[in-house]
Amino acid sequence: MKVLISDNFSREGLQLFEQAQGIELCYLPGVSERELKAAIADADALVVRGGTQVDAELLATAKQLKVVGRAGIGVENMDMEALNRKGVVVMNTPFGSTTTTAEHTIAMLLALARQIPAAHASIKEGLWEKDRFLGVEISGKTLGVIGCGKIGRLVIERARALNMKVLAFDPYLVPEVVRQLGGEQVEFEELLKQSDFITLHTPLNAETEHLLNEETLALLKPSCRVINCATGGLIDEVALAKAIKAGTVAGAAIDVFAKEPPAADNPLLELDQVVFTPHLRASTLDAQVNVTVQVARQIIDFLLNGIVVNALNVPAVNADILKAIRPTINLAEKLGAFLAQTGPRGLQKVTIEYAGVSIDHPTTPITMAVLKGLLTPMVGSIVNYVNAPHLARERGLHVVETKSSESEGYSNLIRLTLTGTDGSCSVAGAMFGTSGRIIRIDDLCVEAIPEGHILVLYNDDRPGVVGHIGQLLGEAGINIAQMNLSRGKDRVLTLINVDSQIPDSVLARIRDHESILSATQVLL
Repeated sequence: MKVLISDNFSREGLQLFEQAQGIELCYLPGVSERELKAAIADADALVVRGGTQVDAELLATAKQLKVVGRAGIGVENMDMEALNRKGVVVMNTPFGSTTTTAEHTIAMLLALARQIPAAHASIKEGLWEKDRFLGVEISGKTLGVIGCGKIGRLVIERARALNMKVLAFDPYLVPEVVRQLGGEQVEFEELLKQSDFITLHTPLNAETEHLLNEETLALLKPSCRVINCATGGLIDEVALAKAIKAGTVAGAAIDVFAKEPPAADNPLLELDQVVFTPHLRASTLDAQVNVTVQVARQIIDFLLNGIVVNALNVPAVNADILKAIRPTINLAEKLGAFLAQTGPRGLQKVTIEYAGVSIDHPTTPITMAVLKGLLTPMVGSIVNYVNAPHLARERGLHVVETKSSESEGYSNLIRLTLTGTDGSCSVAGAMFGTSGRIIRIDDLCVEAIPEGHILVLYNDDRPGVVGHIGQLLGEAGINIAQMNLSRGKDRVLTLINVDSQIPDSVLARIRDHESILSATQVLL
């Protein structure tokens, strides 16, 4: 089978392909677009890093492509919709660079604390300015860690070894997990107010975009310094530059930008109080070798043995069974993602109830899909079907499965109940042919398509509320695709599918209405 590698690859990874029986290696780093289209025509596997764009146009020429392997975590260079439509398995290497990223975070923290880059540049200019570069100790200082996934935990361990006090904020994590690492779980605002250093380790989504903005940055101590080695967009860069200039934030260390490379007029670039690196979080010789060796082994196992490891778009299951249950898998993942964005914080337990014909097939892949959907909004693209159960256990989430032949009149029903430190909620879905629907939220019946942007509203049962919401969305140019309403004893639930994301300012106006109890935007 032909394996095409179109980006730079380590010698160790190449040797694994060269030594594998039944594998023909085609190594073309830096290949042109025209040559790539010709080379992929008869390839069984494509292996890339960040330099190759795997889009619908390229896939149109791939006649027998079975799998794409990404040496790294991110899949921003892949058209996942086109890959899913073509039935190509997509694998990544989620843990190959976690240690490297955590170490880079600590390195940036130390460089920021002791002004090392500026001092280095000063000496290169022939100066000797001992009194200019007065740093701060980190021993005894408080580090605020926002996001306690794999990388965040490694940062906590290393910070504790440096005698730092650690505060952590992760609304989806039970406090006991943080305590075991030597940190203390606190609310977001408390972390901002108490920390001497703040480091971010969350995925970028609607909830975390500009997590540090003009309003939240105003809560920081003037001596606080901010580090971002996670992903661009978590910080409002203009607001951060403004705060540093005003002296309300002491400085920052930035490895990732909202736009990369940053524009020449990015206001952060002109500040001496900011340390920069060009997206180097995973750039060590060790990490580069690790991810290439890992993806090589995964591709070889898939092609020669049919083994699926770290797949982003399919669970590890027999191909015939997968074909039968794939629509249910898709629904299960959507239900999990819905609960992650609307459910309680401090997750403790998820109960998955299967009923009807869904129990005729193995439910393990469906449970994996539920957990992938549930965890992805919290920890990002590191989650796949294979590692989702492991990540759930790691975060202290107890998973319970139940099965029943009673399916409330539906042929295939799945109900998820999520319990956290501040309560519980449930969502149920069912299959209508090959199309999934949300049919119940807690005790309220609905019928909603779990796709795209959904506005979830709870309001008092009074006239005029729906009209008011429609008017606000219309004024903002937000088109309503579908609306589903359910009346309970003391409240009304409305699910509104819209064609585009609702701006925060519009959400704020919706929430300001006296009859609105809550308004949450969900992306599925």
